[in-house]
Amino acid sequence: MINIRRAHRSEAEKIAQYQVLMAKESEGMKLDYETVLRGANAVFDDSQKGFYLAAEYEGVIVGSLLITLEWSDWRAQTLYWIQSLYVEPAFRRKGVFRSMYKFLKDEIAELGDIAGIRLYVDLGNTGAIRTYEALGMNGEHYQLFEDVL
Repeated sequence: MINIRRAHRSEAEKIAQYQVLMAKESEGMKLDYETVLRGANAVFDDSQKGFYLAAEYEGVIVGSLLITLEWSDWRAQTLYWIQSLYVEPAFRRKGVFRSMYKFLKDEIAELGDIAGIRLYVDLGNTGAIRTYEALGMNGEHYQLFEDVL
């Protein structure tokens, strides 16, 4: 059974490894592990940046995701942004992300002050898009633009 929980600082190295793998797999990018590790540790240092979830199977981390926080003045509430999602290949299509998403939805229901969940996905990642749609998410309202420097 998959257990979902908030990740611990001691798991920052595994999370950073996952991010390097995810960037290479999803976008063909080679990330510098030490930079990514500094970035992961920064989240644990400053809760205003967000938090990580860990998916655990038999005591081993098999997936993780980052939640960053966006303030919405329209709603006077925070939105959760799912980022840096990675699931070990052997555990894909087995409900790991579905379990993480349910964990977030349950947390939101308990907290009562989170407006919703957002994420972005590469348009070519049709498998992920189908997964998000199956969970009731939609991509109908916005198109993402960026200027990464």
